[in-house]
Parts: sequence; C-alpha cells; structure tokens
Amino acid sequence: MKFQPIVPMIWTKELQKTVDFYCDILGFTCGNQSEEWGWAAVSKDECEIMIAEPNEHTPFERPYFSGTFYIKTDDVDTLWNDLKDKVKVAYDIEDFDWGMREFAIYDNNSYMIQFGQDLWKK
Repeated sequence: MKFQPIVPMIWTKELQKTVDFYCDILGFTCGNQSEEWGWAAVSKDECEIMIAEPNEHTPFERPYFSGTFYIKTDDVDTLWNDLKDKVKVAYDIEDFDWGMREFAIYDNNSYMIQFGQDLWKK
C-alpha cells in the first residue's frame, strides 16, 4: 500500500473568488470546476488544493483551520518578491534555525499559507 500526496480541501462561501486568488495571484491552474457541486481543484506543479462550498453535512460559518498550509519551493526569494505586494503578509521572509527560509501570507479567506525552501539544499 502506498499513500498519495495529501490534497487539502478548503471551504469557502466565495468559490470563484478563491479559485481566482489561487490562479491569478499564486499561479495555480484550475483543472476542474463544477458550479453545480460547488467545487474546484487547482494545481501548480506537484501541489494540488481542492476548494469547496460547504454543504449540509459541513458545519461552517467562516473559514477556519487550526494550522497552516506549508508549500515547499525551490526559489522562495523569487516567490516572495513576486507576492509580497499583492497579498496580505502574515510574516516576512526569514531564515529559521531549523534550516528553512520561509514567509507566510493569507489567502482571500484568511487561510495562512507558508512557503519555504530548505537552506541546506540551496
């Protein structure tokens, strides 16, 4: 048995605005979207995120997540320079003792997304 990569599903009451944020700001591509289902899948390279409107089985008043979405990249500095003036920044780019250079932003729903690069693999 082999596990596949985790694909987070985020909930939103603004499906199209969320798809647009990930595609227009972060450079993802929308591979599939259904207004009828209230669902979309966006991806960039090996990273995929599903976006869904909450249904009757989903208790949902506002976006929440008790952690962050952490996306590793091979050029965090270029990404930082491209995004920092287009998004709400959670924290600026910084080198951390655990060997990662990273920064964090908020998407249009206030979900935090961290981007990091392994300093020892640069």
